[in-house]
Amino acid sequence: MNHMDFALAGAGSGELIFACALIGALGIGAQWLAWRLQAPAIVLMALAGLAAGPLWAVIFGAPLLDPERVFNGGGNDLLRPIVSLAVAVILFEGGLVLKFENLRDAGAAVRRMVFIGGPMAWGLGTLAARYAAGLDWSSSIVFAGVMVVTGPTVIMPLLRQSKLGGKAGQFLKWEGIVNDPVGALFAVASFEIIRVAATGESILGKGAMIVLAAGMGVALGIAFGWAMVRAFRAGWTPEYLKAPIIFASIILCYALAEQIEKEIGLVAVTAYGMTLANSRLAGIAELRKFKEDIAVLLVSGVFVILTANLRPDVIKDALTWRTLAFLLCMLFIVRPLSVWIATFGTLKRNEALLLGWIAPRGIVAVAVSSLFATLLEDLGRRGDSKFYFSGAEQITPLAFAMVFVTVVLHGFTIGPLARRLGLARKEKPGVLLVGVNPWSIDLAKVLRDVGIEPILADNNWRRLRPAREAGLNTFFGEVLSEDAEVRLDHSAFDQVVGLSANEPYNALVSGHFAPELGRHKVYQLSAQDTEDEDPRAIGMGTRGRTLIKRGRGYDSLIRDHYRGWTFGKTKLTEEYDLKDFREDRPKSDIVAELRLDGTIMFLGPNREPKGGEGVTLISFGPAKPTESEKELASAQAG
Repeated sequence: MNHMDFALAGAGSGELIFACALIGALGIGAQWLAWRLQAPAIVLMALAGLAAGPLWAVIFGAPLLDPERVFNGGGNDLLRPIVSLAVAVILFEGGLVLKFENLRDAGAAVRRMVFIGGPMAWGLGTLAARYAAGLDWSSSIVFAGVMVVTGPTVIMPLLRQSKLGGKAGQFLKWEGIVNDPVGALFAVASFEIIRVAATGESILGKGAMIVLAAGMGVALGIAFGWAMVRAFRAGWTPEYLKAPIIFASIILCYALAEQIEKEIGLVAVTAYGMTLANSRLAGIAELRKFKEDIAVLLVSGVFVILTANLRPDVIKDALTWRTLAFLLCMLFIVRPLSVWIATFGTLKRNEALLLGWIAPRGIVAVAVSSLFATLLEDLGRRGDSKFYFSGAEQITPLAFAMVFVTVVLHGFTIGPLARRLGLARKEKPGVLLVGVNPWSIDLAKVLRDVGIEPILADNNWRRLRPAREAGLNTFFGEVLSEDAEVRLDHSAFDQVVGLSANEPYNALVSGHFAPELGRHKVYQLSAQDTEDEDPRAIGMGTRGRTLIKRGRGYDSLIRDHYRGWTFGKTKLTEEYDLKDFREDRPKSDIVAELRLDGTIMFLGPNREPKGGEGVTLISFGPAKPTESEKELASAQAG
C-alpha cells in the first residue's frame, strides 16, 4: 500500500499509532532542529505540520497526517479533548511561573501594561479583526482576547540574541509571563458571554451564573493547589511521585471544572498553577522543570496537529488582502498605541518605540485560538444557536499568520533596532563567576583584560569588597533565588563558572543554569584535589563540566595562589605556538583560551586548547623567573 492509499484508508489502530508516532517525531525533530540552527522552534514546528498536512495533500492528493480523520473518524471526537487537555497543561505551566510579587518586581510599566494596555489591546484588536480581517463580532472579540498574549518562550531567546537588557528587557520578559493567562482569561470570559447570547438565554441571569461558575473554577484551582502544598509539606507523598501526581491532578482539576461549566477548566488550572507558584513550596523548581518537559512534548504535538489539520482551501482563503490588513493593523496600530498610552510617563522614548514594536506571539496564542475557533464553529452549528460565526474558521490561519510574521519580523529586527535606539549591549555576553575568593577575583581581572566582561556573584557582602574596589562588575545576592531572576541581567552572560569552596553548591549552580545556557556552558572546579575517583563525590550527570582538570580543586588552587602563582595571558604567534608555551611553562594550568572570533572557551578534561596564531591563552602558574633568578639558580645547581 503506497502512502496515498494509506492516507485514504479508514483510521484503524495501526494508522492511529502511526499518526501519534509521526506527530512525536515531527514535533521533537523540529525542536531539535531549531536548537541546532538557533532558529525559532515555533516556526519550524508549524512548518513541519504544514509539510505533513496541507502541503503533502497539494502535492500527493491526500495529507500524510490528517488529524481530523484519524482522531475523529468512526464517530469518535478525540481531537478537541486532546487539544483542550494540552492547552490546560500549558496554561497550568504558565500559571506556575506567575507570582503576585512579579507585578511588584516588574515595575510600574508592566503593571500598567497588564491592567491598562491589555484591555486596550483587546478592544483595538477586536476592531482590527472585525473591519480588517472581516470576522464577525463574536469571533473578533474572542480572537482579539487571545492575541493580547506575548509568548515568553519566544521572547527569552530573542532577548539573548539581541543582547537586550535593562528596563526594556525586563519589560518584555515579565509582560510575556503575566500576559499568558490574562489573554486566555479574556477569551474564556468573552466566549461564555457569546455562548449565552447565542443560545437565547438571559444574559443577565446567565451572566451571573458564569461569574459564579468562574469563581467556583478559581476556588477549585486554589483548593487543588492548597491540597497539594499541604500533602507535599506533610510528607504524604514520596518525591518520585510528586511530579506524576501534579500531572494527574491537573487533568482531574480541569475535568471537574468542566462539569461545573464549559471552558471554566482553563480558569481552574491557571488558578491551580498560580496557587502553587505563590506557595513558597520547597521543590517547586523540580516540579516546574517536569512541567516544562511535559509542556515541550505537548507544545510540539499541538503545533503539529493544528498545522497539519489546516485545509489547503482554508489557507488559500486566508491569504488575502484582509489578512495583510489585519497584520498591519496589529503591528503598526494596536501594539504601539496600547504600549505608548498605557506606559506613558514610565518609559523613555527609545524604550517605548522598541516595546511598541516587539510583541512576538507563541504557543498559547495559537493553541487557545484554535481551541476557541473549534468551539465557535460547534456553537454556530447548533440548532438552538441564533448566530452564525462567519469568521470562526479563519481564526486558526490568522493566529498562525500572526505567529509567523511576528516571530520572523521581530526576530530579525529586535537586534538592529535595539542597537539603533541605544538599548542593546555593545559588548559580547560575559561570564558569571559564582563564588568570590582571591583566585576568582584574579581570574575576573584577566578576563576583563582580554575583553570578556565578568560578573562576580556572591551572597556575602564582605567577600565582594575586593572585587568592588577593583572596579569589577558584581552581583550581591543568591544567584539561585527568585530575586536574582529579576535583578540579575541574564543577557549579560552566556557562560557560568562555579568557583565557591562548596562543591555541592557549585553543582547546584551548574544545574540551575544548564537548562537556560546549555550544559556545555556551565563549569565548576574539580570535586577533589586528587585524580582518583571518589565514590562520595557528586555524580558527573548532576554537575557542571570540570574546569582545568580533575584533581585541581579549590584547595589546591587557593594554596598555589598564596604561594605566589599568578594568572597570565599569552598571545600565540607563528614563532611562539602552543608547544613552545607548554615547554616554557610546564607547571602552568591553561584555564581558558580566547579564540579569534572573540569567544572564550574554558578548558578541562577532553577540552584541550586548540592553539593557533592569534589565540590568547589564559593560564595560572608560578611566576616566571627573571634572568638574574635563572643565573642564581644555575650557579646554585653548579
